[in-house]
Amino acid sequence: MTKRTRTLWGSLAAAAMISLVPMSGAMADGYWQCVPFARLMSGIQIFGDARTWWSQAVGKYDTGFVPRAGAVLCFKPTGRMNLGHVAFVSQVLTDRVIQVTHANWSIIDGGRGQIEKDVTVVDVSPAGDWSQVKVWYDPIRDLGTTVYPTHGFIYQNNQAVTIAAATSKLALAQNAAVTLAKSAANQVAASVRASSPLDMINQAADSTDRIAALISQSQSSGQAQDADKPQAPR
Repeated sequence: MTKRTRTLWGSLAAAAMISLVPMSGAMADGYWQCVPFARLMSGIQIFGDARTWWSQAVGKYDTGFVPRAGAVLCFKPTGRMNLGHVAFVSQVLTDRVIQVTHANWSIIDGGRGQIEKDVTVVDVSPAGDWSQVKVWYDPIRDLGTTVYPTHGFIYQNNQAVTIAAATSKLALAQNAAVTLAKSAANQVAASVRASSPLDMINQAADSTDRIAALISQSQSSGQAQDADKPQAPR
C-alpha cells in the first residue's frame, strides 16, 4: 500500500472514530486521558499507563520506527511526563512530519484533558528514526521547545482492513439515517395535507417520533462497534 493510500485511510479513520465517540458520558467530567483515547481511536487493546505500552506490545503487535496512519506513537516517560504518552497517528505528511490526534497534551482554555485533532509532530532525531520529536503546543501556537524521546510506533493488526471497514460502516449508517429521515418527512407532509387540524397535530407528533427513532437506530448501529472498548483512566 502506498504512503498516500495509508495517509488517506488514516485521515478517514480518524474522522470516522471521532464522530462515533460519545462525547458526553465517555469521559469523567469532560476529561480525556491519552491512553483510553488512543486505544479507542486505534483499536490497539493495550491497558495500563502509557509508559508500559511499548513493552506490552511485544508479541501482540508489530512495532517499528516508520510512521503509518492508524498507528500509535509511543512516548518514553520523562521527568515532566513520568507516565509517558501515546498519540494516534492521523496523517503522515512526510518521512519526518506527521499529524497526531491525541488527548491531554496542551492546556486549552485553562485546562487539560482535551482532545486535539491533527496536531503536528516533527522528527528531530539525528538519525531520522523518530526517537526524538517536537510536538505542536497550542498555548504558544507553535512547536514546543522541548524534545521528547519516543520508543517508536505500535501498528494495529490488519490495519488497512479495519480502517476500511470502520469507514464503510460509518458511511452506510449515515446514508441510511438521511434516507430514512427524508422518507419519513415526505410521508408526514403527504398525510398532513389531507388531514383535519387535530389529525395533523397527532400525525406530526407520531412522525417526529418515528424520525427520531430511525436516526437513533442508525446511530446505534455505528456506535455498536465501539461498545467493547473500555475507557479506563491512564
